[in-house]
Amino acid sequence: MQEILDKLAALREYLDIPAKERRLRELEHELSNPELWNDQNKARQVTQESNALRKLTSTYNSLKSDAEGLSEMLEIASAEELEMLNEEVVSVEQRVDDLYKETLFTMKHADTPAIVKVKSGAGGTESMDWAGMLMRMFIRWAERRGYKVDILDIQEGEQAGISSAEFIIRGEKAYGMMAPENGVHRLVRVSPFDSNNRRHTSFASVEVVPEVPEEEINIVIPDSEVRVDVYRSQGAGGQGVNTTDSAVRVTHLPTGTIVAIQVTRSQIKNREMAFQILKQRLYDMERKKREEEEAKARGEQRKIEWGSQIRSYVMDKQYIKDHRTGLMKHNPDDVLDGDLDDLMWAGLEWLAGKRTAEEAGDDE
Repeated sequence: MQEILDKLAALREYLDIPAKERRLRELEHELSNPELWNDQNKARQVTQESNALRKLTSTYNSLKSDAEGLSEMLEIASAEELEMLNEEVVSVEQRVDDLYKETLFTMKHADTPAIVKVKSGAGGTESMDWAGMLMRMFIRWAERRGYKVDILDIQEGEQAGISSAEFIIRGEKAYGMMAPENGVHRLVRVSPFDSNNRRHTSFASVEVVPEVPEEEINIVIPDSEVRVDVYRSQGAGGQGVNTTDSAVRVTHLPTGTIVAIQVTRSQIKNREMAFQILKQRLYDMERKKREEEEAKARGEQRKIEWGSQIRSYVMDKQYIKDHRTGLMKHNPDDVLDGDLDDLMWAGLEWLAGKRTAEEAGDDE
Protein backbone atom coordinates (compact mmCIF):
# COMPACT_ATOMS: atom_id res chain seq x y z
CA MET A 1 0.00 0.00 0.00
CA GLN A 2 2.90 2.32 0.68
CA GLU A 3 3.94 2.00 -2.97
CA ILE A 4 0.51 3.29 -4.02
CA LEU A 5 0.77 6.25 -1.63
CA ASP A 6 4.25 7.04 -2.97
CA LYS A 7 2.89 7.03 -6.55
CA LEU A 8 0.13 9.42 -5.50
CA ALA A 9 2.65 11.76 -3.87
CA ALA A 10 4.72 11.76 -7.08
CA LEU A 11 1.59 12.46 -9.15
CA ARG A 12 0.64 15.36 -6.86
CA GLU A 13 4.03 16.93 -7.50
CA TYR A 14 4.02 16.19 -11.23
CA LEU A 15 0.48 17.49 -11.72
CA ASP A 16 1.11 20.43 -9.35
CA ILE A 17 -2.31 19.97 -7.78
CA PRO A 18 -2.06 23.08 -5.50
CA ALA A 19 -1.42 25.32 -8.54
CA LYS A 20 -4.32 23.75 -10.44
CA GLU A 21 -6.64 24.28 -7.47
CA ARG A 22 -5.61 27.95 -7.32
CA ARG A 23 -6.24 28.31 -11.06
CA LEU A 24 -9.64 26.64 -10.68
CA ARG A 25 -10.66 29.18 -8.01
CA GLU A 26 -9.64 31.99 -10.39
CA LEU A 27 -11.72 30.52 -13.20
CA GLU A 28 -14.73 30.01 -10.95
CA HIS A 29 -14.48 33.69 -10.00
CA GLU A 30 -14.47 34.60 -13.71
CA LEU A 31 -17.48 32.39 -14.35
CA SER A 32 -19.43 34.21 -11.66
CA ASN A 33 -18.94 37.49 -13.52
CA PRO A 34 -22.03 38.15 -15.73
CA GLU A 35 -19.96 40.22 -18.17
CA LEU A 36 -17.99 37.11 -19.19
CA TRP A 37 -21.01 35.76 -21.03
CA ASN A 38 -21.03 38.72 -23.38
CA ASP A 39 -18.05 37.08 -25.10
CA GLN A 40 -19.19 33.56 -26.01
CA ASN A 41 -15.76 32.39 -27.21
CA LYS A 42 -14.08 33.54 -24.01
CA ALA A 43 -16.86 32.02 -21.90
CA ARG A 44 -16.50 28.70 -23.69
CA GLN A 45 -12.72 28.65 -23.16
CA VAL A 46 -13.06 29.46 -19.46
CA THR A 47 -15.79 26.85 -19.02
CA GLN A 48 -13.76 24.15 -20.78
CA GLU A 49 -10.61 24.91 -18.76
CA SER A 50 -12.49 24.98 -15.46
CA ASN A 51 -14.29 21.71 -16.22
CA ALA A 52 -10.99 19.99 -17.06
CA LEU A 53 -9.29 21.28 -13.91
CA ARG A 54 -12.27 20.40 -11.73
CA LYS A 55 -12.32 16.85 -13.07
CA LEU A 56 -8.57 16.38 -12.56
CA THR A 57 -8.36 17.84 -9.05
CA SER A 58 -11.50 16.09 -7.80
CA THR A 59 -10.26 12.78 -9.22
CA TYR A 60 -6.91 13.18 -7.48
CA ASN A 61 -8.38 14.31 -4.14
CA SER A 62 -10.98 11.53 -4.13
CA LEU A 63 -8.31 8.96 -4.94
CA LYS A 64 -5.97 10.31 -2.27
CA SER A 65 -8.73 10.19 0.34
CA ASP A 66 -9.68 6.61 -0.58
CA ALA A 67 -6.06 5.45 -0.58
CA GLU A 68 -5.29 7.00 2.81
CA GLY A 69 -8.49 5.58 4.31
CA LEU A 70 -7.71 2.14 2.91
CA SER A 71 -4.15 2.32 4.26
CA GLU A 72 -5.48 3.02 7.76
CA MET A 73 -7.91 0.12 7.52
CA LEU A 74 -5.14 -2.25 6.42
CA GLU A 75 -3.06 -1.36 9.48
CA ILE A 76 -5.72 -2.54 11.90
CA ALA A 77 -7.37 -5.27 9.83
CA SER A 78 -7.38 -8.93 10.84
CA ALA A 79 -6.09 -11.63 8.51
CA GLU A 80 -9.62 -12.35 7.33
CA GLU A 81 -10.32 -8.66 6.77
CA LEU A 82 -7.06 -8.23 4.85
CA GLU A 83 -8.21 -10.83 2.36
CA MET A 84 -11.52 -9.00 1.93
CA LEU A 85 -9.73 -5.66 1.45
CA ASN A 86 -7.42 -7.02 -1.24
CA GLU A 87 -10.00 -6.27 -3.94
CA GLU A 88 -10.15 -2.65 -2.78
CA VAL A 89 -6.34 -2.40 -2.98
CA VAL A 90 -6.39 -3.67 -6.58
CA SER A 91 -9.14 -1.17 -7.45
CA VAL A 92 -7.24 1.79 -5.98
CA GLU A 93 -4.04 0.69 -7.71
CA GLN A 94 -5.87 0.59 -11.05
CA ARG A 95 -7.28 4.08 -10.47
CA VAL A 96 -3.77 5.38 -9.72
CA ASP A 97 -2.49 3.82 -12.95
CA ASP A 98 -5.38 5.40 -14.87
CA LEU A 99 -4.56 8.81 -13.42
CA TYR A 100 -0.90 8.33 -14.35
CA LYS A 101 -1.92 7.60 -17.93
CA GLU A 102 -3.82 10.89 -18.01
CA THR A 103 -0.53 12.70 -17.37
CA LEU A 104 0.92 11.26 -20.59
CA PHE A 105 -1.37 13.31 -22.84
CA THR A 106 1.00 16.25 -22.99
CA MET A 107 0.13 17.27 -26.55
CA LYS A 108 -2.41 19.97 -27.33
CA HIS A 109 -5.81 18.84 -28.61
CA ALA A 110 -5.38 15.31 -27.19
CA ASP A 111 -9.18 15.06 -26.86
CA THR A 112 -9.91 15.75 -30.52
CA PRO A 113 -10.43 13.29 -33.42
CA ALA A 114 -7.29 12.15 -35.25
CA ILE A 115 -6.81 12.83 -38.95
CA VAL A 116 -4.60 10.00 -40.22
CA LYS A 117 -2.83 9.69 -43.56
CA VAL A 118 -1.02 6.48 -44.53
CA LYS A 119 1.25 6.62 -47.57
CA SER A 120 3.36 3.90 -49.17
CA GLY A 121 7.07 4.49 -49.65
CA ALA A 122 9.33 3.45 -52.49
CA GLY A 123 9.13 -0.21 -53.35
CA GLY A 124 6.12 -0.69 -55.58
CA THR A 125 3.66 -3.48 -54.79
CA GLU A 126 5.43 -4.59 -51.60
CA SER A 127 5.31 -1.08 -50.13
CA MET A 128 1.68 -0.56 -51.17
CA ASP A 129 0.69 -3.84 -49.55
CA TRP A 130 2.44 -2.71 -46.35
CA ALA A 131 0.58 0.62 -46.39
CA GLY A 132 -2.68 -1.29 -46.71
CA MET A 133 -1.73 -3.48 -43.75
CA LEU A 134 -1.02 -0.39 -41.63
CA MET A 135 -4.35 1.17 -42.54
CA ARG A 136 -6.17 -2.02 -41.54
CA MET A 137 -4.17 -2.16 -38.28
CA PHE A 138 -5.32 1.32 -37.22
CA ILE A 139 -8.92 0.69 -38.25
CA ARG A 140 -8.97 -2.59 -36.30
CA TRP A 141 -7.47 -0.80 -33.27
CA ALA A 142 -10.20 1.84 -33.50
CA GLU A 143 -12.91 -0.81 -33.77
CA ARG A 144 -11.55 -2.61 -30.69
CA ARG A 145 -11.98 0.62 -28.69
CA GLY A 146 -15.43 1.37 -30.07
CA TYR A 147 -14.23 4.38 -32.05
CA LYS A 148 -15.73 5.55 -35.33
CA VAL A 149 -13.68 5.71 -38.52
CA ASP A 150 -14.60 7.95 -41.45
CA ILE A 151 -12.73 7.14 -44.68
CA LEU A 152 -11.93 10.33 -46.59
CA ASP A 153 -9.87 9.00 -49.48
CA ILE A 154 -8.25 5.78 -50.69
CA GLN A 155 -5.86 5.50 -53.62
CA GLU A 156 -5.71 1.78 -54.38
CA GLY A 157 -2.41 0.08 -55.19
CA GLU A 158 -1.86 -1.26 -58.70
CA GLN A 159 -1.73 -4.91 -57.60
CA ALA A 160 -2.29 -4.87 -53.84
CA GLY A 161 -2.71 -2.55 -50.88
CA ILE A 162 -2.92 1.20 -51.21
CA SER A 163 -0.82 4.01 -52.54
CA SER A 164 -2.30 6.31 -49.87
CA ALA A 165 -5.34 6.69 -47.66
CA GLU A 166 -6.74 9.34 -45.38
CA PHE A 167 -9.29 8.80 -42.62
CA ILE A 168 -10.53 10.32 -39.37
CA ILE A 169 -10.71 8.35 -36.11
CA ARG A 170 -13.30 9.70 -33.67
CA GLY A 171 -13.41 8.65 -30.03
CA GLU A 172 -12.17 9.49 -26.54
CA LYS A 173 -8.66 10.98 -26.83
CA ALA A 174 -8.35 9.64 -30.38
CA TYR A 175 -5.62 12.09 -31.35
CA GLY A 176 -3.82 11.68 -28.03
CA MET A 177 -3.65 7.90 -28.48
CA MET A 178 -2.70 8.06 -32.16
CA ALA A 179 -0.04 10.79 -31.78
CA PRO A 180 2.84 8.32 -31.10
CA GLU A 181 2.10 6.53 -34.39
CA ASN A 182 3.25 9.54 -36.42
CA GLY A 183 6.37 8.64 -38.41
CA VAL A 184 7.83 5.99 -40.68
CA HIS A 185 6.94 2.33 -40.14
CA ARG A 186 9.28 -0.38 -41.50
CA LEU A 187 8.31 -3.91 -42.53
CA VAL A 188 10.77 -6.78 -42.99
CA ARG A 189 9.38 -10.06 -44.34
CA VAL A 190 9.66 -12.79 -46.93
CA SER A 191 7.64 -11.18 -49.69
CA PRO A 192 4.53 -13.01 -50.91
CA PHE A 193 5.07 -11.18 -54.22
CA ASP A 194 8.59 -12.57 -54.75
CA SER A 195 8.65 -15.94 -56.51
CA ASN A 196 12.16 -16.52 -55.13
CA ASN A 197 10.98 -16.08 -51.51
CA ARG A 198 13.47 -13.34 -50.73
CA ARG A 199 13.26 -10.99 -47.74
CA HIS A 200 12.13 -7.48 -48.55
CA THR A 201 12.20 -4.27 -46.51
CA SER A 202 9.33 -1.85 -47.07
CA PHE A 203 8.47 1.54 -45.66
CA ALA A 204 5.24 3.49 -45.21
CA SER A 205 4.67 6.85 -43.57
CA VAL A 206 1.91 7.67 -41.10
CA GLU A 207 0.93 11.28 -40.53
CA VAL A 208 -1.37 12.11 -37.62
CA VAL A 209 -2.81 15.57 -36.94
CA PRO A 210 -5.62 16.68 -34.61
CA GLU A 211 -8.97 17.86 -35.89
CA VAL A 212 -8.73 21.31 -34.34
CA PRO A 213 -12.00 23.18 -33.64
CA GLU A 214 -12.74 25.58 -36.51
CA GLU A 215 -12.89 28.62 -34.22
CA GLU A 216 -9.20 28.12 -33.36
CA ILE A 217 -8.07 28.11 -36.99
CA ASN A 218 -7.56 31.55 -38.49
CA ILE A 219 -6.13 30.62 -41.87
CA VAL A 220 -7.09 32.20 -45.19
CA ILE A 221 -5.91 30.36 -48.30
CA PRO A 222 -5.76 32.57 -51.41
CA ASP A 223 -7.01 30.98 -54.64
CA SER A 224 -3.61 31.67 -56.19
CA GLU A 225 -1.96 29.29 -53.69
CA VAL A 226 -4.00 26.19 -54.51
CA ARG A 227 -4.65 23.90 -57.43
CA VAL A 228 -7.92 21.97 -57.46
CA ASP A 229 -8.29 18.80 -59.52
CA VAL A 230 -11.38 16.63 -59.87
CA TYR A 231 -11.39 12.94 -60.80
CA ARG A 232 -13.51 9.83 -60.60
CA SER A 233 -13.73 8.19 -57.20
CA GLN A 234 -12.23 4.76 -56.65
CA GLY A 235 -13.79 1.87 -54.81
CA ALA A 236 -12.55 -1.56 -53.79
CA GLY A 237 -13.94 -4.33 -55.96
CA GLY A 238 -16.32 -1.98 -57.73
CA GLN A 239 -18.22 -1.19 -54.55
CA GLY A 240 -19.41 2.39 -54.10
CA VAL A 241 -17.74 3.70 -57.24
CA ASN A 242 -19.15 7.03 -58.35
CA THR A 243 -20.22 7.47 -61.94
CA THR A 244 -19.29 11.16 -61.93
CA ASP A 245 -16.02 13.00 -61.37
CA SER A 246 -16.85 13.97 -57.79
CA ALA A 247 -13.53 13.28 -56.03
CA VAL A 248 -11.46 16.39 -55.29
CA ARG A 249 -7.71 16.81 -54.88
CA VAL A 250 -6.44 20.12 -53.47
CA THR A 251 -2.74 20.98 -53.69
CA HIS A 252 -1.31 23.79 -51.58
CA LEU A 253 1.42 25.11 -53.86
CA PRO A 254 3.67 26.88 -51.28
CA THR A 255 4.04 23.79 -49.08
CA GLY A 256 3.25 20.97 -51.51
CA THR A 257 0.57 19.67 -49.14
CA ILE A 258 -2.01 17.53 -50.94
CA VAL A 259 -5.47 16.61 -49.67
CA ALA A 260 -7.75 14.29 -51.64
CA ILE A 261 -11.37 13.63 -50.65
CA GLN A 262 -13.89 11.24 -52.23
CA VAL A 263 -16.07 10.53 -49.23
CA THR A 264 -19.33 11.81 -50.76
CA ARG A 265 -20.90 11.82 -54.22
CA SER A 266 -21.05 15.62 -54.13
CA GLN A 267 -18.08 17.42 -55.64
CA ILE A 268 -19.03 20.57 -53.72
CA LYS A 269 -19.07 18.75 -50.36
CA ASN A 270 -15.81 16.96 -51.14
CA ARG A 271 -14.19 20.26 -52.10
CA GLU A 272 -15.40 21.90 -48.87
CA MET A 273 -14.07 19.00 -46.77
CA ALA A 274 -10.74 19.02 -48.62
CA PHE A 275 -10.20 22.69 -47.77
CA GLN A 276 -11.14 22.02 -44.14
CA ILE A 277 -8.56 19.23 -43.90
CA LEU A 278 -5.97 21.39 -45.68
CA LYS A 279 -6.47 24.14 -43.10
CA GLN A 280 -6.03 21.56 -40.33
CA ARG A 281 -2.71 20.44 -41.83
CA LEU A 282 -1.43 23.98 -42.38
CA TYR A 283 -2.44 24.89 -38.82
CA ASP A 284 -0.52 21.87 -37.50
CA MET A 285 2.55 22.79 -39.55
CA GLU A 286 2.49 26.32 -38.15
CA ARG A 287 2.02 25.01 -34.61
CA LYS A 288 5.05 22.71 -34.87
CA LYS A 289 7.15 25.47 -36.41
CA ARG A 290 6.20 27.84 -33.60
CA GLU A 291 7.01 25.25 -30.92
CA GLU A 292 10.43 24.60 -32.47
CA GLU A 293 11.21 28.34 -32.56
CA GLU A 294 10.14 28.76 -28.93
CA ALA A 295 12.29 25.80 -27.91
CA LYS A 296 15.32 27.25 -29.71
CA ALA A 297 14.75 30.60 -28.00
CA ARG A 298 14.84 28.80 -24.64
CA GLY A 299 17.99 26.95 -25.66
CA GLU A 300 16.26 23.56 -25.56
CA GLN A 301 17.34 20.55 -27.58
CA ARG A 302 14.14 19.02 -28.90
CA LYS A 303 14.06 15.34 -29.79
CA ILE A 304 13.18 14.48 -33.36
CA GLU A 305 9.58 13.34 -33.13
CA TRP A 306 8.18 13.56 -36.62
CA GLY A 307 9.07 11.87 -39.85
CA SER A 308 11.76 9.49 -38.55
CA GLN A 309 11.61 5.70 -38.57
CA ILE A 310 9.85 4.78 -35.37
CA ARG A 311 9.15 1.05 -35.51
CA SER A 312 10.16 -2.16 -37.28
CA TYR A 313 7.85 -5.09 -37.91
CA VAL A 314 10.08 -8.13 -38.54
CA MET A 315 7.63 -10.82 -39.55
CA ASP A 316 9.94 -13.77 -40.30
CA LYS A 317 11.53 -13.42 -36.84
CA GLN A 318 8.17 -12.76 -35.16
CA TYR A 319 8.87 -9.50 -33.38
CA ILE A 320 8.03 -5.82 -33.49
CA LYS A 321 10.44 -3.26 -32.07
CA ASP A 322 9.77 0.40 -31.30
CA HIS A 323 13.06 2.24 -31.78
CA ARG A 324 12.11 5.17 -29.52
CA THR A 325 11.00 3.23 -26.47
CA GLY A 326 12.87 -0.06 -26.93
CA LEU A 327 9.62 -1.98 -26.37
CA MET A 328 9.48 -5.29 -28.23
CA LYS A 329 6.38 -7.35 -28.93
CA HIS A 330 6.53 -10.98 -30.04
CA ASN A 331 2.97 -11.23 -31.32
CA PRO A 332 3.13 -9.34 -34.65
CA ASP A 333 -0.06 -10.92 -36.00
CA ASP A 334 -2.02 -9.62 -33.00
CA VAL A 335 -0.48 -6.16 -33.29
CA LEU A 336 -1.34 -5.97 -36.98
CA ASP A 337 -4.88 -6.95 -36.01
CA GLY A 338 -5.14 -3.86 -33.82
CA ASP A 339 -3.53 -4.89 -30.51
CA LEU A 340 -1.61 -1.61 -30.28
CA ASP A 341 -2.30 -0.27 -26.79
CA ASP A 342 1.01 -1.34 -25.18
CA LEU A 343 3.02 0.26 -28.00
CA MET A 344 0.91 3.41 -27.86
CA TRP A 345 1.20 3.87 -24.09
CA ALA A 346 4.98 3.38 -24.31
CA GLY A 347 5.06 5.92 -27.14
CA LEU A 348 3.11 8.39 -25.02
CA GLU A 349 5.62 7.94 -22.19
CA TRP A 350 8.38 8.72 -24.71
CA LEU A 351 6.59 11.83 -25.97
CA ALA A 352 6.11 12.96 -22.36
CA GLY A 353 9.84 12.52 -21.69
CA LYS A 354 9.28 9.67 -19.24
CA ARG A 355 10.83 6.88 -21.28
CA THR A 356 13.91 6.34 -23.43
CA ALA A 357 15.27 3.30 -25.23
CA GLU A 358 18.61 1.95 -24.05
CA GLU A 359 19.27 0.58 -27.52
CA ALA A 360 17.38 2.18 -30.38
CA GLY A 361 19.11 0.49 -33.31
CA ASP A 362 17.88 -2.41 -35.42
CA ASP A 363 18.47 -5.99 -34.35
CA GLU A 364 18.92 -6.96 -37.99
